[in-house]
Amino acid sequence: MAKPWWKDGLPFKCTQCGHCCRIEGFVWVNQKEIDALAGQLEMTPEEFEWKYVRRVGRRRSLVEKPNHECIFWEDGCSVYENRPTQCKTFPFWKQNLESMEEWLEVVEECPGSGTGVVYSAEEIEQLQQGKGETNK
Repeated sequence: MAKPWWKDGLPFKCTQCGHCCRIEGFVWVNQKEIDALAGQLEMTPEEFEWKYVRRVGRRRSLVEKPNHECIFWEDGCSVYENRPTQCKTFPFWKQNLESMEEWLEVVEECPGSGTGVVYSAEEIEQLQQGKGETNK
């Protein structure tokens, strides 16, 4: 198998600007994440899902505010300790690393992408599998 174009790693350091939390899109959640978020908010998973989750086909996503911000964005992440895996692994999503062009689009939008600590190819692969988080 050919090595990815990012085989030497990529730099990233979150600036906590919140841009990735304040754009239109889906924040996919699974049952384990729903349970953790519900616990943090002191509600049942069923209550949490009724209030904060929408069905998209067979998948589940957090609802957004009318301005497309994440429902949990309040000048910072109000559920940071239990934020979904998708949030923990940004910007190293597979679609963002399909090509250097895709990555450069992320770099244009995210001030922390392309700067800071270099994540090794092995670390990036782990993040793409939903393991770990980007907070070096």
